[in-house]
Amino acid sequence: MTVRPTLEKVAARAGVSRATVSRVVNGSASVGEDIRIAVMRAVDELGYVPNFAARSLVTQRADSIALVFSEPPVRVFSDDPTFAGIIRGVSQEVEAADKQLVLMMAGSARGHERVERYTTAGHVDGVIIASMHGADPLPMTLARRGIPVVCSGRPITGNGLPYVDMDNVSGAVQAVTHLLERGRRRIATIAGPPDMVAGIDRLNGYRQVLRDSGRRSIIAIGDFTRESGAVAMRQLLEDDPALDAVFVASDMMAFGAMQTLRLAGRRVPDDVAVVGFDDVASAVYTDPPLTTVRQPTLQMGRELARLLLAPDVSSPVVLPTELVVREST
Repeated sequence: MTVRPTLEKVAARAGVSRATVSRVVNGSASVGEDIRIAVMRAVDELGYVPNFAARSLVTQRADSIALVFSEPPVRVFSDDPTFAGIIRGVSQEVEAADKQLVLMMAGSARGHERVERYTTAGHVDGVIIASMHGADPLPMTLARRGIPVVCSGRPITGNGLPYVDMDNVSGAVQAVTHLLERGRRRIATIAGPPDMVAGIDRLNGYRQVLRDSGRRSIIAIGDFTRESGAVAMRQLLEDDPALDAVFVASDMMAFGAMQTLRLAGRRVPDDVAVVGFDDVASAVYTDPPLTTVRQPTLQMGRELARLLLAPDVSSPVVLPTELVVREST
């Protein structure tokens, strides 16, 4: 059985104290260059590997950040690229800060318990929570345990925790105003989940424009997936066969809606104009290319990590959205 080299053995080989070896391997600048060289030579000769788990107990730093999605894995790793954009943005900033990213799922009560157990055991220095539903208790549970927490999207409960969000209301207003300006008069919407702030705010933006223009709302609900968009579009056509436009709260749902319209013999945009939300890369390849509201998910991920890593910063960050006009309108 191989005996793992210890700090004491490194100290004896280098002819210094254990405390000096500890300072060297932890990167302290208070050690002279000749002593540092002697210690590192002993480390190499003995094959000493620092115990980072033990070090974190002393420094109270794990050098890891958890990115938690309040979704099941099948949803996060679906064909919806929104999740990938956030992961890429967060990972860029975490890597630049020389920390490790830990990806976790909390799409069930058991998942919440697992995340709480892992993060409060000192394995991470902070937590980013994304894709929250309803009054998710996880952010405040972790915050009360002393874990730094940043939320992706404004928490519905208004819990006072820092967050990064998109200007969803403005994006919806831009989309529906555009449809009115194109002469559309019976504008429906496929809204997102009513327990998610993105679904709530985009629906509110839609309602605001129709209310101001004296028109009635025509609403179906989806869950941001392609399949739910297809089903919701069928419902809208049954509710109002004369509709001539639809604002869809995500591009994935818009793809499903356009498929339903095609199967129903409705031409886009001749019979029904369609606007999505997200501006995923595949939006330019639909037939016709999809008009949509661009939200910078990569930037959102980066801002989430920056907010978590920045000391003493708690104010929210709201990123702008932008209408991108293509042939579907």
